[in-house]
Amino acid sequence: MTDEHFMKQALKEAAIAFEEGEVPIGAVVVVNNKIIARGHNMTERLNDPTAHAEMIALTSAFSQIGAKYLPEATLYVTVEPCLMCAGALYWSKVTRIVWGADDEKNGHKRITKDESPFHQKATISKGVLKEECAQFMKDFFKQMR
Repeated sequence: MTDEHFMKQALKEAAIAFEEGEVPIGAVVVVNNKIIARGHNMTERLNDPTAHAEMIALTSAFSQIGAKYLPEATLYVTVEPCLMCAGALYWSKVTRIVWGADDEKNGHKRITKDESPFHQKATISKGVLKEECAQFMKDFFKQMR
């Protein structure tokens, strides 16, 4: 399985968020080439500013495997994680984080600059299906205007 395959699955989650009137960000957690958890933004539905796609997917993954750490996991998310989600990824010990579009306004890099907020053993890949991921965000905010 490829990064593109799993990012397409995250994009399916983003599409659900879009249809529900949520900021269209989706995430999947993968272990051994198998999706063990999915999530999309649910901040409006749950009236909870912490209900980001990454948080929903991580919580589901912890429940699925029955542990608080995910050292064998890769998280695919359509947009660069914010600082809150980066912190959750740090504590979860996710091995690999893959995102599509950068988030110049609210992404973790806005605050951390060149320092990585992720676990020291984590590897980062970005720009996977970048245009498709960014288009959801553009369409959503254009619709909001």
